[in-house]
Amino acid sequence: MPQKIDHFRIDVQTATRLIADHMPTYPATAVPLESARGMILRQQVCAERDQPPFDRVTMDGIVLRSSALDAGIRSFHVSGTQGAGVAALKVGQDENCVEIMTGALLPDDADTVIPVERIEHEGSDVQLEAGYEPVPGKFIHRRGSDLEAGRLLVEPGVVIGAPEIAALTISGSATVEVARWPKIAVVSTGDELVDVGDPIEPYQIRSSNDLAIVAALEKRGCRTATRTHLPDIQEALRRTIGELHEKNDILILSGGVSMGKYDYVPKIMDELGMQLIFHKIMQRPGLPMWFGISTQGKPVFALPGNPVSSLVCLVRHVLPAIRTALGATRPERQTVRLGEPVHFESNLTCFMPVRLCLNADSDLRAMPRPTNTSGDFVSLARTDGFVELCRERNDFDTGEPVSFYQW
Repeated sequence: MPQKIDHFRIDVQTATRLIADHMPTYPATAVPLESARGMILRQQVCAERDQPPFDRVTMDGIVLRSSALDAGIRSFHVSGTQGAGVAALKVGQDENCVEIMTGALLPDDADTVIPVERIEHEGSDVQLEAGYEPVPGKFIHRRGSDLEAGRLLVEPGVVIGAPEIAALTISGSATVEVARWPKIAVVSTGDELVDVGDPIEPYQIRSSNDLAIVAALEKRGCRTATRTHLPDIQEALRRTIGELHEKNDILILSGGVSMGKYDYVPKIMDELGMQLIFHKIMQRPGLPMWFGISTQGKPVFALPGNPVSSLVCLVRHVLPAIRTALGATRPERQTVRLGEPVHFESNLTCFMPVRLCLNADSDLRAMPRPTNTSGDFVSLARTDGFVELCRERNDFDTGEPVSFYQW
């Protein structure tokens, strides 16, 4: 395991590196292809056959020999009708044609497709439209022109969406190897928290962080996260966090990591034998974040209790680390351009909520939408994510490229 760097108030880049250095690698599992949506591919999958596997007709109409056209023939006898999914018919003589449907196999003795709009039916015969000059080979999707048999279909590490599902069918396999999500315990701490639907006192607030964390995990394909709420009682925290650690692969806590009298989490982590990797990151919001590793090599993320801080830390630090450990190759981060200038008075990395909009030139821009405080999570519902503004500067110009993280 990498050497521990035990210090406080590290910068964002160091935090990213330290988390990555201490994350385990999670195993793969085989699932039915129809259940793989949203999961991360963990194998090389190659084409079973050429794609398309035959010369495929792409228009409804007729097929015939170009030699007939060279001979000046413009009227043809329909010798048969061929749909998709059946063996090819034969055209036979130059005076014949086969009526054909989109997706059908091109007959071996034909090379020209005439769209149905370019012919007129006269009983069992057809006449080409006056002035229409067919092009041999047009409207034919040639065998292997998309992909040859044995070629890689989808790169390992991609998140499987609808296009990937369609591509993976070409492997011919009903199952696929994907990353198996670890079991994740999401723990919210605080006497003031009350679940939605329960009676609430004037001095209490609704518990939102745990629901938001689980929602963000599920959006990325996780179905193994559970929620637990714990009061600010040291013994209850110590006992239950220890039990959750034994039953899960990752702990994500929210609250109790700052410097207040009831911020017991760092002390309890030490009592449980968790190895501190860092505590506090030079960022706003989310400075008090804590990260450590248990004696069993399980990651423990302790996020600030303020809702904006908690969600920012999750999306910036926790989710990318888990996805990388699962084998994902495409980063959570994107690059966008600022829609207006930003001034930030602090020696901390700034995570600024933004709304993505099109400007007058139809260019996508990130419009800053700062929250009222780090507890103002309501305003986040009107944003798409946040941009990262480096702490070495205070001023950022319109049009400047910045890193963007989507909620």
